[in-house]
Amino acid sequence: MENKKKNSSGETLYKIFIYVALITLAICIIVPVAWVFLASIKQNSEFYGNPWTLPAGFYWQNFVNAWTKAHMGEYMLNSVIVTALALAILLVVALPAAYVLSRFKFRSRGLLNAAFMAGLFINVNYIVVPIFLMFVDADSLVRKMGGKPFFLNNLVVLALVYAATALPFTIYLLSGYFSTLPKAYEEAAYVDGASYFKTMYKIIIPMAKPSIITVILFNFLSFWNEYIIAMTLLSNPNSGKTLPVGLMNLMKAQNAAAQYGQMYAGLVMVMLPTLILYICVQKKLTQGMTLGGLKG
Repeated sequence: MENKKKNSSGETLYKIFIYVALITLAICIIVPVAWVFLASIKQNSEFYGNPWTLPAGFYWQNFVNAWTKAHMGEYMLNSVIVTALALAILLVVALPAAYVLSRFKFRSRGLLNAAFMAGLFINVNYIVVPIFLMFVDADSLVRKMGGKPFFLNNLVVLALVYAATALPFTIYLLSGYFSTLPKAYEEAAYVDGASYFKTMYKIIIPMAKPSIITVILFNFLSFWNEYIIAMTLLSNPNSGKTLPVGLMNLMKAQNAAAQYGQMYAGLVMVMLPTLILYICVQKKLTQGMTLGGLKG
C-alpha cells in the first residue's frame, strides 16, 4: 500500500510539473504573439505610453498602409510565387528519387543514400556565401557572352535554391515512408502492364499521402519564413523581395519614421498565414513526421 501511495504521489508531482512547464511555455509563446496583434491596431501615439495597455480602438489603417505604401502586398505575392514554385520543383524531383531509392536495388544506391543523409547535417546558412559567389561568377560569364545576367535577383532561381536545399530532408522522409508500403500492389500493377512511372503515380503516391502532406506543409513553413538566402540572392534594392526581406526593410524604415503600427501590421501579415496553416494541420503534420521517422 505504501509503495502504491508513493507511486501515485510521484505520478501526481510529475503531472503537475508537466502541466506547469506546458502552461509556462504556452504563455511565453502566446503573450508575444498576442502583443504583436494588439500593437498592429494601435495608433502611433499609443506606443509612447505603457506598452501593455490595450488599444483604444481598432486602427485598421495600419494594414492598409503596410499593404500599399510599404509594398507588403507585392512582397506577399513574391513569397507566394517563390513558395509555390519551390514546392512544385521539390516534389517533381523528390518523389521519383525517394521512390527509386526505397523500392529498387542498384549498385550506387548506398552511395546516394549516404549523400542525402549527409545533406541533413549541412546547415544551409553556412553555404549561402558560396552559392552567392557561384551565381556572381555565372552572371559575369553570361555578361561576357553578351547575355543578360539572371542568376541573382531572380525569383525562379531563388525557388530553385530553396528546393535544392530541402531535398535531403524531403527524400529522407519520403523514402522512409515508401519503404514501409507493401509491394503486392506494385507487383500487381507490373503484371497488368503498368510502367514504373504509372505505378508510382497511381499506386505509391496515393498510398503515401500522409507523408507527402507532411513534406508539403513542413517545407511551406520553411520557404515562407526563410530570410537569409532571400536577402543574399535578392540583393538589388529595385528587385522583387519576399515577405520576410520586405518586412525587415519595413522595420528599418518605420523605426526611423516612428510608424510602429504599420511595422507591426506588416509583421502580422507574415505570421498570420503560417499560424492559420499550422493550427489547421498540426495533427497531420505531427502524425506524418512520426510515421516517416519511425517506419523508416
